[in-house]
Amino acid sequence: MKPFLILQLRAVDAVADNEYEAFLHYGSLRPEETLRIRMEKQSLAGLDARRFAGVIMGGGPSNVSDRPDLKPDFQHRFEAELIPLFDQIFAEDVPYLGVCFGLGAVVSYAGGRVAKERYAEPAGHTTIHLLEAAASDPLLQGLPPSFTAFAGHKEACQFVPEGAVLLASSDACPVQMIRFRENIYATQFHTELDRIGIILRIHHYMNHGYFEPESADALIEEVKHIRTDTPHQILRRFVERYGGKRLGDGETRRRGD
Repeated sequence: MKPFLILQLRAVDAVADNEYEAFLHYGSLRPEETLRIRMEKQSLAGLDARRFAGVIMGGGPSNVSDRPDLKPDFQHRFEAELIPLFDQIFAEDVPYLGVCFGLGAVVSYAGGRVAKERYAEPAGHTTIHLLEAAASDPLLQGLPPSFTAFAGHKEACQFVPEGAVLLASSDACPVQMIRFRENIYATQFHTELDRIGIILRIHHYMNHGYFEPESADALIEEVKHIRTDTPHQILRRFVERYGGKRLGDGETRRRGD
């Protein structure tokens, strides 16, 4: 099969490696079935999206809506390099799964509005509700109508962009999952995150504005017992559908169990 392109933007090696390992684990992918690019230090220039079974973009501390003068040089670079990649993805309907920042990036490209005005969510768990359009969507059909996911973001999509189908919502953040065309998906919640990953991120992003630092210990105790099997299932279905893998909907063992 063609490899999956996994795009990351986390400067802390431990957090980036944990995220990559989670994409592999819950997507049932092997490293040799992926091309991993850490956008904060590696260039995307010249990449042909059609070489890949699909493109998966993770999250990170960068914000699409930050003022240009607040964005580091590497963000200006990779945001510019993403434009021709998205041009190909939209022209060819290349399978794409954008997570957190990956949602903000594709929404911004498509002319939607990503801002800090409304709909931010503190780090932790949230309840996702599938909407009517999800019933016939190949990544979502047959899943529980409501499920728990991990999220945490300072900016959000302010309205459903033109050309997008709203698939899932939450009480705090109306745009939790969308689809453009047939194969271009984005989620505000994390499809890869598990308790190991979120505890690691709580430690490393304690002073990044996702939550009050003094609440870190209580937050860790809270997330220790949260299961996020359905988001992992969505990631697994994406890999199965576009990578030709037959993985089934059985529960994937959580890392650390």
